[in-house]
Amino acid sequence: MDQKKMLLIGGAVLLIILAIIGFVIFSKNKSGKSTSGDQIELVYWGLWEPDAHMQEVIDEYESQHPNITIKYEQKRITQYEDNLYERLGNTEITTPDIVRINNTWTYKFEDRLASLPSEVMTASEYQQAFYPTAKDDFTGSDGNIYAIPLEIDGLAMYYNKDIFEKAGITEPPKDWDTLIEVAKELTLTDYSGNITQAGAALGCSNNINHSADIMFALMLQNNVTMTNSDYSEATFNNTRGQTALKVYTDYVNEHEVWSCSLPNDLNMFIEGKLAIMFAPSWRVFDIFNMNSAVNFEVAELPQIAGSDVDINYSMYWGDAVSIQSENQLEAWKFIEFLSEKEQLESMYAAASKNRTFGEPYSRIDMASSISNDPYVGAFIRMAPTMESWKMVDQSTAEAAINKAISDVVDGRSNENAALMEATETINEKNAQIRGTTQ
Repeated sequence: MDQKKMLLIGGAVLLIILAIIGFVIFSKNKSGKSTSGDQIELVYWGLWEPDAHMQEVIDEYESQHPNITIKYEQKRITQYEDNLYERLGNTEITTPDIVRINNTWTYKFEDRLASLPSEVMTASEYQQAFYPTAKDDFTGSDGNIYAIPLEIDGLAMYYNKDIFEKAGITEPPKDWDTLIEVAKELTLTDYSGNITQAGAALGCSNNINHSADIMFALMLQNNVTMTNSDYSEATFNNTRGQTALKVYTDYVNEHEVWSCSLPNDLNMFIEGKLAIMFAPSWRVFDIFNMNSAVNFEVAELPQIAGSDVDINYSMYWGDAVSIQSENQLEAWKFIEFLSEKEQLESMYAAASKNRTFGEPYSRIDMASSISNDPYVGAFIRMAPTMESWKMVDQSTAEAAINKAISDVVDGRSNENAALMEATETINEKNAQIRGTTQ
């Protein structure tokens, strides 16, 4: 064999070796191990988890990706929606790479967020991993997905077991008609007619923490069309919406199982003076912190009697990436890492050391591990049938519906006029937001 042929063969072998080395490096990178490269810092804004709850999973990710540093910051919920919206819209200041958004904020925030790349997670993979409400809630008007949930939560029924057992009631009501009868039976008054033990915290907005959520849940269960097709206008001022509002306020005006002059529903429940309260999962921590002696459990949201389909109300958060981030792909990869089973279990375990439980798992394939828990289980059982609506500006929508409730229960307005004012208020705010985002 001449020298020229040997050189050609040697060159070909060298190319093959280099190709193999490149493939191995690429495979390592695809499996979650980073190759050496520029140092990247990702600033991550969370809300509910203190640093200690997040540090273990952050350390694990950084060990797999030596060129990446995660700087986690726990933010206060007060004014968070407005502050985050303004900050993400200001190109003259530095924004965090990863932020937390509510499941109702997608339409408002989508132009300030980077969509989920298919190379991190496809729409099909997303749909298989998470509950249907997540796909609906975090899909923007352009069809792209803008957040990954690390939890699922919603509206559930808290009930005082001692009050139920004393009255001989063996299980919580499963529909609203039964709830009315149970609430009436469990309501006690003094000689002057003042409520000393309330059957259910329903009907007001001034002393019920989640009154707007309850009202929106009733509307969805009553098949109210909440918005127009592009989410730009609230449309719940219709016959069905008005019926839902009357059903809610009748708990005070007609059934008299609650009063707007009573203390806050959470305080009443903690004091053992309220049989039924409606709230998301994190209210469990408030109850244990304020009075661990309360004997209670959490059950699913009641449904409309005779309905063929269960409809439950979702209220939770997802992690998103700022469109101003210079490291969008790496930010999304970290969020996807957090949403994996092992990391969710790790965060749940870390949170459980300091409180009763962590956040209910967002993944469908993790449901069985906590579905029978007396506090978390109800939320997991409801999760497959949870729905929400894109209310655009959450604070405006909640304030508007709470005012409508107060106006009706106090006799200042009827259901039609109250909801007309509420939708007008919401739509004015929506138009203002659309004007700033177009």
